[in-house]
Amino acid sequence: MSTPIAPVKRHDRLDRLAIVLLVTCCAFWGLQQILIKATLTEIPPMWQASIRFWLATAVLWLWSAVRGVPLFNADRTLKAGLLAGALFAAEFVGIYWGLAHTNASRLTVFLYSSVFVVAILLPRFVPTERLGRKQWAGLVIAFGAVTLAFSEGLLDTDTGHWRGDLLAICAAIFWGLTTLVLRTTRLAQAPAEKALFYQIGMAAIVTTAMSLAWGETWTLTLSSFAWWSLAVQSVVGAFASYLTWMWMLRHYPATRMASFTFLAPVFALIFGVGLLGEALSWQLVVAIIGVASGIYLVNQKTT
Repeated sequence: MSTPIAPVKRHDRLDRLAIVLLVTCCAFWGLQQILIKATLTEIPPMWQASIRFWLATAVLWLWSAVRGVPLFNADRTLKAGLLAGALFAAEFVGIYWGLAHTNASRLTVFLYSSVFVVAILLPRFVPTERLGRKQWAGLVIAFGAVTLAFSEGLLDTDTGHWRGDLLAICAAIFWGLTTLVLRTTRLAQAPAEKALFYQIGMAAIVTTAMSLAWGETWTLTLSSFAWWSLAVQSVVGAFASYLTWMWMLRHYPATRMASFTFLAPVFALIFGVGLLGEALSWQLVVAIIGVASGIYLVNQKTT
């Protein structure tokens, strides 16, 4: 017998709590891209992803056990969960593998085009997620601002980048499709912990298998920076920030949430200025204003 899933109270707009959580998550995701790229010098992409997701799965399992959240109960979410997990795993294969073939700037721009996948497909299944002209204008403005901010990297003429660019586009599509599954199936009513467990558990298995298939060197003899990076990516990223995102998907409009992800690449540039001493460019200033304006438009009432 399957366990009934309690109905979830949904909001039609983002409130103050949602905005604070989204900005916090996006700030970390901006830092996360830098960590992944920097750690590739020591740990091959699939092996790095594998360690990250196994650690995050263990933390999530412990968290769920302490809080009494069932992860293996029969609630008819298995098929949707496996599908979401497969798409999530494919997304991160694209991200980690893509970063090995292209620069972080190019990958970032292509990856965050996932917002358009959500905005185009989700309203076909959930009419309340439909955006009006003002909201679409906001998405275009925000994406244009991100593209401007990373324009220098996009103008890189190295022909070898096409592999990483293609992988980033695929990752964006998989990210958008994962959101679609999470929002339109029984996973939308399942606990956030269980929805995330399907995803990071599947990602851990897939990235481990791919690392083995590619013959990557497995080692745990790493620098303190690499271990620190993996710990932050696992506990803060794959566990805390993604669990927060799963919880918000259960309660708030996904299309409006997705618009905030344009902040992540902007935060990455801000961290570059604040932590790495990079120059503050006029493109970054314009991007901050453009992304903020776009998000504001997306979250206005639909007319």
